[in-house]
Amino acid sequence: MPRYKRILLKLSGEALMGGRRTGIDPETIARIADEIVDVHRAGVEIAIVIGGGNIFRGVTAATEGIDRVAGDHMGMLATVINAIALQDALERRGAQTRVTSAITMAEVAEPFIRRRAIRHLEKSRIVICAAGTGNPYFTTDSAAALRASELKCEIIFKATKVDGIYTADPEKDPDATRIPHVTYQRVLAERLEVMDATAIDLARGSSIPIYIFSLREPGNIKRALLGEDIGSIVSDEVPGKG
Repeated sequence: MPRYKRILLKLSGEALMGGRRTGIDPETIARIADEIVDVHRAGVEIAIVIGGGNIFRGVTAATEGIDRVAGDHMGMLATVINAIALQDALERRGAQTRVTSAITMAEVAEPFIRRRAIRHLEKSRIVICAAGTGNPYFTTDSAAALRASELKCEIIFKATKVDGIYTADPEKDPDATRIPHVTYQRVLAERLEVMDATAIDLARGSSIPIYIFSLREPGNIKRALLGEDIGSIVSDEVPGKG
């Protein structure tokens, strides 16, 4: 049985690339959609926040001569492209969805209205939240923590390319070990690369745990939901030390 009734899934834009250097890989997005629908059919209400780094990244653009605010707005538009692609993949599998956007674009997405989004979840629709927070200088990680708080989600699942939080970069240090459970404070104090500080602080303020796991292993979304030890969790207290 699923451990949670309502979750927020944070997907990076890079998660959609598969083996490509940019863009969207059809096989990868199909696999992700299969897993999301499988979890949704188990009775879990799902909100999704998606990034746009596979198409455009505002921070990178700012170092290459594009104004940071302009670059961030371009990045927000990239997340809408990804959201529509994911919506299409989900609906091909029979799921009911709504794409909501933090910036107005009525022809392709609803505006994000908290009460309406909650109602969609209650009606068993998957809600895909695009365009970040609608503001420059905020990451989609911060948007994930914000939407999770607004929508009263029980947990944030962050799907990444590594299977949790490590003592060092596991791709560079063979002695790096996975940390199964850390506190928000430790993440902030040691600057562990989980989410940016704003996102961690938002999650801590709402007491929403964050589960970090790898999306590379097929079936991991369902495994994480069922409580299998496949990643790392960030919360108020480490078990046995509270």
